[in-house]
Amino acid sequence: MAEAYEAERVDDADDLAPPAPGVLQGADRALLALLCFTERRPEWGVSEMARRHGWDKAVAQRILTTLASRSFLICDSATRRYRLGPAVSRLARVGEHSGVLPSLVRPILAGLLRETGESVVLNVPQGAGYRCAAAVDGTGPIRYTAIIGAVMPGHAGASGHAIFAHYPEAEIRQLFGATPLQRFNDHTVTGLDALQDRYAEVRDQGYSVSHGEYDEAVAAVSAPVFQAGAVAASLTVIGPATRVSRAADRIIELVLSGAGEATAAFGS
Repeated sequence: MAEAYEAERVDDADDLAPPAPGVLQGADRALLALLCFTERRPEWGVSEMARRHGWDKAVAQRILTTLASRSFLICDSATRRYRLGPAVSRLARVGEHSGVLPSLVRPILAGLLRETGESVVLNVPQGAGYRCAAAVDGTGPIRYTAIIGAVMPGHAGASGHAIFAHYPEAEIRQLFGATPLQRFNDHTVTGLDALQDRYAEVRDQGYSVSHGEYDEAVAAVSAPVFQAGAVAASLTVIGPATRVSRAADRIIELVLSGAGEATAAFGS
């Protein structure tokens, strides 16, 4: 546990930098405390938060208590540990409905469209699938058209692989191991072990390429987009199999670059 904690401190060392001129220190500290809550570390104690930022313990206590008073945090009365509260969920819903993610990545999607001529999609995880959050259609009479809001199966295709490859193994088994995985054609990955092998390959490469796993006429290249150290979405170039497969090497480079820009836009 100590080694994991130290690794986390090193990874987020920029958080320890002093606030920029004109920034209210108290508000900055409260926001830094909120940003410490991640999927990997959903709970914090006062002493841990103080050590994380080099704060006095009394300062950390006041910050966490203030956040809890406005329902941004909840304190477990038994363990005295804090986790995110309902106010955060409310803001997340507002952000979802106000189109925050699409507005952040729209220039990136447009740039990839210009470079590749193919459709570009930002997908976000939803249960055992992924949902199209933003998209631009490719050029030409034969192209892939994405439908905003459409939910696709997570085990079939590059977009899902790029997302779920970064989930813990136990969660993967919970999401995909309860029922048999649907086979859409001979290219679909339907075995849980085979799916885990694919995910290991995606993590090693940093991207995913699929050839007709959901629709045999379609190929795609996808890379993960991260936020606060966890996968938040995948950025995908998708189109007719013959064109995308032929240009795969170049598209991979462009998608990786775009995913890096999207990760930066998401604040990571």
